[in-house]
Order: sequence, then C-alpha cells, then structure tokens
Amino acid sequence: MTLSLALTATAALLAAEPSSLPAGHPPLGAAAEPSAASSPATGLPPGHPPAVGVGSPAPVDPSALPQGHPAMTGRMAPTADELLKQLEGMQGLREREKTFEIASSLGKLYYTSGRFEEAIPYLQQAEDKAKPTRELFLAQRKKLGAGAVPSAEEARCGFTEQMAMEERGKVAAERAKKGDTAGAVACARAALELSLDVESMRANALFLTNDAPGALKVYERVLEVAPSFADALFGRSAVLYETRGEDVKALRSAHEGFEAFIAAHPGSPRVSLARKLSRMTDEAEKAGGMKKWQATRDEDRRIRATKLDLSRGGPPAMAQAPNAGGRPMAAGPMQGGGASAPMVSQETMDAMNSVEHTPELEAQLDQTVAQGEELLSKGRYDEALTAYRQVMPLRPDGRVKAGLAWTLVGLGKPTADRVWGVAVSSDPAAVDKLGETLKAKGDTKGAKALWTKLAASAPDYAASASLQAKLE
Repeated sequence: MTLSLALTATAALLAAEPSSLPAGHPPLGAAAEPSAASSPATGLPPGHPPAVGVGSPAPVDPSALPQGHPAMTGRMAPTADELLKQLEGMQGLREREKTFEIASSLGKLYYTSGRFEEAIPYLQQAEDKAKPTRELFLAQRKKLGAGAVPSAEEARCGFTEQMAMEERGKVAAERAKKGDTAGAVACARAALELSLDVESMRANALFLTNDAPGALKVYERVLEVAPSFADALFGRSAVLYETRGEDVKALRSAHEGFEAFIAAHPGSPRVSLARKLSRMTDEAEKAGGMKKWQATRDEDRRIRATKLDLSRGGPPAMAQAPNAGGRPMAAGPMQGGGASAPMVSQETMDAMNSVEHTPELEAQLDQTVAQGEELLSKGRYDEALTAYRQVMPLRPDGRVKAGLAWTLVGLGKPTADRVWGVAVSSDPAAVDKLGETLKAKGDTKGAKALWTKLAASAPDYAASASLQAKLE
C-alpha cells in the first residue's frame, strides 16, 4: 500500500470516527479555508468541476461528478502530520477492532513518519486479519504438493483493487470448500500479496528498533509464503550479515539469500549492493567468521603495504603505469638510470592492482607527491623522478602526470615530449597548477619555463586561462 493510499484510508477512518468533543467544539485538525488569493481550481485536470471554497460560486451539483467520485468538501487533503495529530487525540485507537486496510494504513503512516515503535502494533493487527487466509494457503499448498499453481487471473479469483483482504480470503476459502485446491492456493496467495508488504515493513521496523531476532522471524514468515519476495529476501540476508557475523551457518544462509535475490530480481537497484554483500558473506564464512575474515584482510593489507612501502623506494613500476587512454604504457627508458625499465614481478603487479587505498596509504601518497614537488622546485630532478615513480602506479592523476612530465623535461629524457603531451592533453589545468606550486616554493624561473612550454603546447587552454599574464 502506497503512502497516498495510507493517508486516504486514515483520513476515511477519522472522518467516520464519532466525535467525543463537547457540543459545539470545532473539529480537531480541520483544514483552513483557502485564502482569497488562492485559486481552488489550480492544478485540477481539464474539465474538472471547481472545488468548493472561497471564490467558488456555489457547491458542485453531485450529478456533475463522475460515478463513484467522493463528495467535494472544498478542504485541502490532510497531510501526514495533520493526520498523526488527529490520531493522537483519539483515545483507545490502538485497542479498537480494525479492518486489515485500516490497520495497515495506520501502520504505514507511522512507519513512513519514522515512528517505528508506534507502527509495529498496527502492522501486527493487519497481519492478524490476514492470518486465516495465510493458514488456508499453507494447508492447501501442502495438500496440492508439487502440482502447478495457476495465477489469480487463470484461477479467475475475480479480485478487484477495491476488494478488502477479508473478502479475498473468503473467495479462497470457497474454492477450498469446493475441492478446487489449485484455485484455493492461487486465490489465497494473491490475497496475501497485500499482507506480505505489511509483514516486510514490520520486520524492518523491528530491526530498526533493535529487535533483530524478531525481524528475522517475520522475514522468514514472508518467505514461507513467497520465497522470492524481494524485501524479505534482501532484508533477511542483510540482518544475518549485520548481526550473526560469527555464525558460519548464518553467513552461508545470508550468502545464499543474496544470490537468490540477484537471480530473482536482476533489475533491482539493490543488485550491486547484493553482489558486494554476497561476496563478503562468502569470504567471511570461508574464513570462519567476521573477526577472522577481518584479521585476514588486515594481514593482506599489511603485506601489500610492505611490498609497496613508499618510504623504501617502492617498485619501479612506471613500465605498467596507465597512459591517457587508460592502457599500460610500454616499457621504455623512463627511469632515471637510463635504458629500459626493470622487470616487475607478477606478484608485485598483482599486489599493486589489488591494493586497498586506505587513509594511511593515501596520506603517504600525498606526502610523496609533495616531496616530489619540493624536489622539482630545487632542481633535483633525479630524486623527484624516484618519488613520482613510486606514486604513479597507485595514483595516475593529473597532478602526478604533470610532475612526472616536468621532471622528464628537466632531465632531458627521450620520452619527455610524449609524457608531457599526455599530461597536457589529459589535464592542462593540473600542469598549470604545478607552475603555481613551483612559484610558491620560490622557483619563479621554473614556473615561467613551465608556463611558456604549456602555452606553446596548449594555446587554446593558454588563452582561456590567461597564461600570458603569468609570463609578464
């Protein structure tokens, strides 16, 4: 049931509620009359009769309304907050007998307003109204066995959108009395569709109020009737992942649930998250629980950090650094020593490709880039090249490309023009900013030389960025 339907049903309940206020007391929560400046007809479809209110010439003739159209009062529809205020003034509302529709609409109203504890009893009352139909469904399905279950349309259940839950349940019960087991199962299952949504919502509310065991039980109730019901399938696995991380069987069940969700609902916006959680629960289960899995991940990060320890110079992996097109550069004379790049072991490359960019690693990369820029400003190009080599495989961004390119230009390397062209074409602003950095560090001559070369290499950028002003 959507929020708009919940509001409508709740408003209907309030409209039908006998007043316990003293005689002559104005109704609680009555909508204010529209102001003279407003137009009651604004936003109405073409041909819609005018709403009654200030500015309306006269009440609308009921015969002019479509068949079944509700009476027009001229009042604005109440908001969720207004309905909640009215509900709070109704004594004993929770204990009163309600239809499935009224109970579920109240529960949804509280739930969507973030009042989960208050939503739970109303959602439970709605579930209780659906209990006879649920029991009928389970009994008839067991009786049917492996027999095919037709759809509600095929079974000709005759449900309409306005038909109440209890009425739908009676249709299924009549089929069962007549011995139409398949029809009884089909109609009961279709009738329970409204209840499944309510039950999943109650499970969510239970989890949000710190009752994870209760939430799991309700999710499982939903899946007993509809094994592929999206909200329950995802919700149950997510709760198991969050709360039963040291239970290997629970992790296996969560993994299977995520996989089932992905298979049953491939177009869901939650599929990417389900895939990630499925992988994580699978890895945690194989490791023997979340704590052991986390310890394994920490050890992996430690090993990778050791192999990529920038403070020790790191692997000279420029031969594998990506170029502007995202492809690895061919090995070449990019190193400070001269000839071709040293070979890098596959193990080291695998470590680089899978390294997790933790805050500690990012801080170390920032420090090394800043060190490279400091060395550039002092003309210590060989040392700067060593710094940029260490960073490039892990962070091939515009700032690093600019620093590496200017380093190679300063060293007069054969590959300098090619790398400079890559840096300028991919991010000329980063090259420009390197000039600002050099100037700020006292290397005014170097900054002007860089800007001069940039202006010649990217005249369009130079004009738009007013590089000439920096050269004067």
